Parts: sequence; C-alpha cells; structure tokens
Amino acid sequence: MKSKEANEKKSFSWKGFKQLLNLLRFVLPKKYAFIGGLIALSVSSMTTLAFPMLLGDLINQANPEASLQHINKIALILLAVFAVNAVFAYLRIYWFELVTQNMLAGLRQTTYNHLIRLPMNFFSAHRVGELNSRISADISILQETFTFTIAQFIRQLITIVGGVVLLSFISIKLTLFMLAFVPLVAIGARFFGKHIRSLSKRTQGQVAQTNIIVEETLQGISNVKAYANESFENQRYTQSTNEVIDVAIKGSKARALFISLIIFSLFSTIVGVIWFGVYLVNKGEGINAGDLFKFILYTVFIGASISGMADLYSQVQKAIGATESLMELLDEAPEFNDQEAEGSQTKLKGNIRFEHIGFSYPGRTDVTVLKDIDFEIKAGQKVALVGASGAGKTTLSSLLFRFYDPVHGRLLFDGADARQIHQQVLRRQMALVPQEVMLFGGSITENIAYGKPGATMEEIKEAARAANALSFIEAFPEGFQTTVGERGIQLSGGQRQRVAIARAILRDPAILVLDEATSALDNNSEAQVQQALNALMQNRTSIIIAHRLTTVIDADLIVVLENGVIAEMGTHDELMADSEGVYHKLSTRLQKNTEENTEL
Repeated sequence: MKSKEANEKKSFSWKGFKQLLNLLRFVLPKKYAFIGGLIALSVSSMTTLAFPMLLGDLINQANPEASLQHINKIALILLAVFAVNAVFAYLRIYWFELVTQNMLAGLRQTTYNHLIRLPMNFFSAHRVGELNSRISADISILQETFTFTIAQFIRQLITIVGGVVLLSFISIKLTLFMLAFVPLVAIGARFFGKHIRSLSKRTQGQVAQTNIIVEETLQGISNVKAYANESFENQRYTQSTNEVIDVAIKGSKARALFISLIIFSLFSTIVGVIWFGVYLVNKGEGINAGDLFKFILYTVFIGASISGMADLYSQVQKAIGATESLMELLDEAPEFNDQEAEGSQTKLKGNIRFEHIGFSYPGRTDVTVLKDIDFEIKAGQKVALVGASGAGKTTLSSLLFRFYDPVHGRLLFDGADARQIHQQVLRRQMALVPQEVMLFGGSITENIAYGKPGATMEEIKEAARAANALSFIEAFPEGFQTTVGERGIQLSGGQRQRVAIARAILRDPAILVLDEATSALDNNSEAQVQQALNALMQNRTSIIIAHRLTTVIDADLIVVLENGVIAEMGTHDELMADSEGVYHKLSTRLQKNTEENTEL
C-alpha cells in the first residue's frame, strides 16, 4: 500500500510539472522572441562564468615577471565581458517580458472563453468568487513565474552546470570534494518541495474563499446595509483572511527552513573547499593560489545558484499548484463546440412540444422538479405558465434555452428533438426578458445592442421606440450614451425593464420568454412596460411566466403548474368555468384583493 501511495504522489507531482510545461503552448505566437530570450540568457550566463576565470588569471599576474601589457589585456577583456553581459541582460529581460505578457493574455483569454462556455450545472456547483480567483490570483502567480522565476531557474542551471565543468579543468579532486555536498541539497529539495506545493494549493484555495466573500457582499450590498450587517460581514472577511495568513505562514516557515538549510550547506561547502584547496596547494598537487581563487569564486557562484534554486524551486511549486487549479477548470467539458454551429441553417418557426418531460437538477437528482409535462405550443401563440413559487415555471424556461436537457421525455422545436439543434443556433433565435434585469455597466446603447451585436444606431433607436423607452432615454443629458452603472443601478426598475425589452426587440426572436417581467413594478411602470411587451409579442411565439392575472388573461393557452405537474390547461374563460379548479381559486382570491395587487 505504501508503495502504491508513493507512486501516486510521484505521478501527481510529475503531472503538475507537465501541466506547467504545457502552458508553454501559449508562447508559440512569440516563439522567436522566446528563442531570442533563451539565447540572450545563455550568453549573459556564460559571460558571467568567464569572470572568475579571467579574475584568477589577473591575480596570477601579481608577480614581478608579469608584463603590464598582459595585465592591461586581461583587464580590457574583463570590461568587454561586462559590456556584453549588460547588453544581453537587457535583451533577456525585454524579450522574456514580451513573451510573458502575451502568453498570460492568451491564457486569460483561453480561460475566460472556456469558462463562459461551460454548462449551467457547472455554475450551479461553483461560486463566482472562486472562479474569479482562478482567473486573477492563480494567473498572477504564473505571471511571476514566467516573468522572473523560469528565466532565473535556467540562468542558475547554466551557472551550476557550466561552473562544474570549468571547475573540473582546475582540479578534479577539489571538484569531487565540492560535489559531495550536492546530494544532501537534492534530498532536502525533494522533501520540502512536496510540502511547499501542498501548502501553496491550500493558500490559493483559501484566497479563493476570501474573494467569494467580497464578491457576494458587494453584489448584495443593499441587503448588507438593509440588515445593518456590516460588522458581521467584516468579521466573516477578517476570519477568512486570517485563515489565509495561517496557511501562508506555514508555507513561509517551510520555505524559510529549506532556504536556511541550503545557506548553511552553501557556506559549509565554501569553508570545506577553502580548507581542502589550501591543503592541496601546500601539498603541491598542481594547483596554485590563482587557481584556488578561481575555484573559490566558482564555488561561491555555484553555491549561490544552488541557494537561489531552492527559493526558485519553491516558487515553481507554487506555480504548479496554480497550474493544477487552472487545468482543473480547463479540463471541464464545455457545453458545446462553436464550430458545430457554423453553417447551420436551422430556422425556427416557433412550434414547441413538451413530450412527457421529467427533470431533476444535476446537483439534486433525488428531487424531481418536473413530472410528465406534456403540452404543445403552436407558432405565434401566447402561452402563460402560472403557479406558486417552486411549481417548475422557471425550470421549463431553462429547458427551452437548453441550459439543461430533460432527464425523461423530449423537447421538440418544429418537430425536431432539441438535442439535435445546436445550443447557439437555438438561442440566437430566442430572447429572454427576466424579472431581475441584468444590465451591464456600460451605456444604454451597449446594453440594447447586446441583443444584436453590430446593430446600427438607427436599429437601436427603433427598438427603443418600440419598447416605449425612447422618451426617457432622450431625456437624459447624454441620451443613449448614458452610463447605466453597475447592474443598471442608475435606472429605475421600469426603465431597466424597457431597456431589456428593447434588447429583445432588436434581437427579433422567433421565441420570446417573459419571466415575470412586470411583477416587481408599480402600476404606472407596469402599464408602460406591458404596452412595450404587447408590441414585442406580436407575431412570435411567446411564453409568459407570471403571477399577475392582468398579464395572462388574454393568453391563447394557460398552463397551471402545481408541484412540478400540470394541474390544468385552457384559456382564461375555460379555466374560470371550473369553480373547483386551481386557476379559478387563484383568480377569485386575486379579484378579492385587487387593491393590494395580490399575486397568483
């Protein structure tokens, strides 16, 4: 069992490293700059290695027989080496920064593009703050890694390998003596590396939890203030950030202990090399004072590189942890393939058939939300779905948009199974006006144009006119360029609804879904919005999810849902004829409380 666990840990570590290397595919657009950076890095590293050799030669000239011309020559060569080193150091930094910034932009774009194409059940299982953290915090760690860590890692590697090769030319005995300390460092790196990677992933996970709290609090700031829960939220955030500190401190202790041991090993090695070198010089083992000076400098260079590698190694482990989190996200299967939608000629007429549909949400398979739903909507009809909260009305609209597919039965559009129609092709011919309108923080123009990207200004104005929104938009000092603010906060509820309706009108959908679009409005706003909705519903299949009787009374078909099943169906007059029916009871109760605007 122990052997199996060890193998699993080993493969896990290797898998993470391979995933980190896999990110190099984002380097390909700037591959020549990357190659140039590697060449510049190699040249600057090798010129650095020439310094101890030339300096040792210069020290060997410290005798009466040395010529001034030779001394000056070595000094000039040293200056030339430093100049070359400076030029290639500049090129290395510039090219690696160019490559890194383009690579990270590509990674962010790929992650975001993949994220918004994941199915709805993924978003049901993950919180927004957590996903935000993966795109921001994890990629920030990778930015540091690819901007600085990898270049330094390669530089230190060249220094170590090149230094050892040059040392072997000076004295094999002294080189072997120095290398005897390396296995101890390697064992320490292996042991601490696993622990540091584990703590790094825990830290990133805790940071994600902290981001979730910020995201949710700011999104629901009105509720926070309404319930005077500022202190509670501050306490919750403080506790979460303190937990980040605890985990991060554990990680820093591990790194500090690792680096301290490396530094101790480094200076112990230098002392040992000097001791053994002096011994060899005194014994006349073919090594002079200048060679010993070279050897000591190279040992310092190599020791410093090994010491630096220890910290770089811990940074690479953090990057591996961040990469694993990102790869988990990128490994999620997308909802659809964009290429499959290209060239599709499916044109919806608007006929819809719910054929014995049963449904449970992926995360709650034990709860049946819809049971044997069976009815038909003909093209151009206006159909209302009514019922108490939790009856299954909104779930039906989610199935229409193929956010989810039925567990049992079939959903048919114009006689074709919905699963045979690509989600993008289907959704491009549908529009939704929800109860809680989501407006983006840009201008009114941008929000209306969201229904048809690339629409002309004339089309946008015509859609606003049809939505009964033109008058209030033009009354603003900046007109259509008015900024609506976060989630449309600078507009009233009725204004937001009419902007959403204008967006749907611009879309010109074959199928329209109105999800309680007027339930949160006052009577005056409702009248204006209802007028716009009536214009929008002309000559298209419309599904109305509503509580208020005024919005469903003239529907061609009313479907009454109760606990996930169809309780009854018919027109308003047909359903009112059954005095014992669910709809009749709801309508009667509504009529008795008209002044209070009681909902069905």
